[in-house]
Amino acid sequence: MAEHTKSSITIEAAPADVMGVIADFARYPEWTGEVKEAEVLSTDAEGRAEQVRLVLDAGAIKDDHTLAYTWTGGDEVSWTLVKSQMLRSLDGSYHLAPTDGGARTEVTYRLTVDVKIPMLGMIKRKAEKVIIDRALAGLKKRVESAPGSAGAAETATT
Repeated sequence: MAEHTKSSITIEAAPADVMGVIADFARYPEWTGEVKEAEVLSTDAEGRAEQVRLVLDAGAIKDDHTLAYTWTGGDEVSWTLVKSQMLRSLDGSYHLAPTDGGARTEVTYRLTVDVKIPMLGMIKRKAEKVIIDRALAGLKKRVESAPGSAGAAETATT
């Protein structure tokens, strides 16, 4: 089994609000930084994305890849690589757990990346950690700055 990198963050919003931002692929270019384009290619019976094409520009790494998404209830989404120019595999997930009676959400992000070019394992893990930390920070900022979120209200009063 491949090693994965994992990190968590607490967001000042209900899990449904957090998942709403995660599931809104069309807006990823507005808050992720590295995602320049996102196109939902297919959806499931509930209207959730099943396959998404993402164009990334992360400096040295530029890629156009397609991911397949699996939704587990309202608290988890995982993905796996369908096709890519630079990646051999890309598996990840977001797991949301309510805290403080549902007013806050602990988000855990897991990621395993394998690139087509040779790369030392420790460098790969470091890259995964950077990707995860940026994604979680961007998600937190996006969710908490949304109108009506607990974080936005807190910011407005301080």
